[in-house]
Amino acid sequence: MTPPPRPHPDAVPLGPAREHLWSAVRQGDERRAAAVVLDALESSGDAETVLLDLIAPVQERVGTEWAANRLTVAQEHTATAIHERVMAVLAHQPGLRDETPSGPRVTVACVDGEWHALPARLLAEVLRLRGWRVDFLGAHVPTPHLIAHLHQTGPRAVALSSSIPTHLPTAHTAITACQAAGVPVIAGGAAFGPGGRYARSLGADGWAPDARGAAAVLERGLDRPGPRGVHQTVDDLPHLADQEYTIVAETTHQLVKQTLADLEDRFEPLRGYTERQRRHTAEDLAHIVEYLATSLYVADEELFTRFILWTADILTARRVPARSLDPALDLLALQLKDFPRACRTLAHAREALGDRTPLPKTPGPGKPA
Repeated sequence: MTPPPRPHPDAVPLGPAREHLWSAVRQGDERRAAAVVLDALESSGDAETVLLDLIAPVQERVGTEWAANRLTVAQEHTATAIHERVMAVLAHQPGLRDETPSGPRVTVACVDGEWHALPARLLAEVLRLRGWRVDFLGAHVPTPHLIAHLHQTGPRAVALSSSIPTHLPTAHTAITACQAAGVPVIAGGAAFGPGGRYARSLGADGWAPDARGAAAVLERGLDRPGPRGVHQTVDDLPHLADQEYTIVAETTHQLVKQTLADLEDRFEPLRGYTERQRRHTAEDLAHIVEYLATSLYVADEELFTRFILWTADILTARRVPARSLDPALDLLALQLKDFPRACRTLAHAREALGDRTPLPKTPGPGKPA
């Protein structure tokens, strides 16, 4: 199936439209956001360009501004919801797509536990514009339900989306199950790492960095997987035989509880925290342990280090001392002293944290650790 020619993204100047859309979603003005998008559609004549070169970059800016503490969580959620509704308005404009598509069938879904559905929605709308018959299952799709759907519909391929790396073990399960059902999988989303490195290590049949790239991969075609016998996780990831991932994942609660207790002796400000601040600190420690476990799952120390450096920047932007991460990592290492891969991963992150150049503090209300 050959897609119709489309204007190059730079053929229509979208810079002013991006600023107008950003202003609208930042202020929670859905009506104005829809007007900006529809005006851009009229100017460009191409809905795919509007989706991928107007809405997508503005949504990316929403995430960047939240990380820098220039948007609240409520504003970030509002902006995302506006983009989802504006995309629905755009998708139903007359004449944009065939209402009875005859192209191949594809399933687009987020892995179990993944609630960031907008990237998958962008791909679904692009594929519909290109004539595919799309089953968009949305966020947080349990793998058994996904497999049941595949047996009922028999799509040419499954596009699995995940933005959060801690969902990689679940993504691996979904990829393996889809392939066992005879359906190839293309993976996408930030969870799969730079260059899609984890998509390959987890056995996906394809990967793409964005919706335009994913559509191109699907149009070229993915080979259907052959019959598979009993398939174990360690068949793809033999390092899991050491059980470090399993033990860390299963003892997350105990690791967090002990680290929080020990941290009071190492990090004096914690002793004066309110109950709310202690709760936030426990949540942050839980995220650290979850990312450590995921790093052990894919055997990549850089995954954990990237998360720790990102967390340090988030804390700095919220006027919380990032130096609190160092004793937390040290205390985890003491608890995991008999786990060599975990200790190496923690040491690598501590070294990178020590070499980090702190970001300037961002004015604004602080978020407790």
